[in-house]
Amino acid sequence: MKAAWYEKNGEARDVLIVDDVHTPQPGPGEVRVKIMVSGVNPSDFKSRRTRPLNADRIIPHSDAGGVIDAVGEGVPHERIGQRVWVWNGQWQRPFGTCAQYIAIPSDLAVDLPANCDYDAAACMGIPGLTAFEAVRRLGDISGKTILVIGAASSVSHYAVQMAVLKGARVIGTVGSEAKAAHARAAGATDTINYKTENVAERVKALTGGRGVDGIIDMDFSTTIDLIRKGALAPHGTLSCFGSNSHDEPQVPFRLMLTTSLNMHFFLIYDLTASERAYAVKELNALLASGRLKHAIAARFSLDQIVAAHESVEQGRYMGNVVIDMTLSS
Repeated sequence: MKAAWYEKNGEARDVLIVDDVHTPQPGPGEVRVKIMVSGVNPSDFKSRRTRPLNADRIIPHSDAGGVIDAVGEGVPHERIGQRVWVWNGQWQRPFGTCAQYIAIPSDLAVDLPANCDYDAAACMGIPGLTAFEAVRRLGDISGKTILVIGAASSVSHYAVQMAVLKGARVIGTVGSEAKAAHARAAGATDTINYKTENVAERVKALTGGRGVDGIIDMDFSTTIDLIRKGALAPHGTLSCFGSNSHDEPQVPFRLMLTTSLNMHFFLIYDLTASERAYAVKELNALLASGRLKHAIAARFSLDQIVAAHESVEQGRYMGNVVIDMTLSS
């Protein structure tokens, strides 16, 4: 089969290789998926650049949409031919979804609803599940106001939609008018340009001085300052899945104590088994309902993997970037 891989850390154009490798065979409890579309996420270029390799060769990417074409011992043969979406394809594993085939544990390949295409499938593992879990950890948000940081990003675009479907009013931070329009199309009622506006003051103005009931946060290193400035209302909740700084932010303990604030942190790759099962089931139901909008910003062939990685790394597109295995370079 054809695949992309790297054998050392570094820049995309310096380390990524595309060539033929051995086609995997499914082991016990595994399925083999013929990959149709592979999703590219920020974690993929971060891993390529800095994460120590756990094998001589790393095939990147965790997410994909495809078809099961073979099963291992213990897996029902009825699964052959099923259209699926793949999650955690490369989490703690050397061979991910940036290849024509992947062999993975059966539960990592989720039946794809009939109304969904492979593009949507390639967006579920990291963007979809992260957004779902971020919203879930805010609790009952019906009738409440939620601030979504980076509302036009691939994860937050889904989070805006999911929060609105739960009955929340959503305010989103954005970096341009184009991103504001993208966030509003997803359901945000108000947007704040963090480059030109004082976010905390705008949040308080939009909430009658009270602050929001919840924050979905992709950058704790800057969002903690919004909390310090009163953007999160008393008894409010922060749901956080990332930080852009390696430094340890100063947490305003006294403020959090006296206003009874809550903080929930999670790593989407490392949910408990029960959390994962619930999230996969509910996310699949959302997919089947047809209520989620998917934003595919750019499509590359496997031979264009370097350009795909660089586009995500440079934030060149607004939406999800995918590798389409059916395309020729």
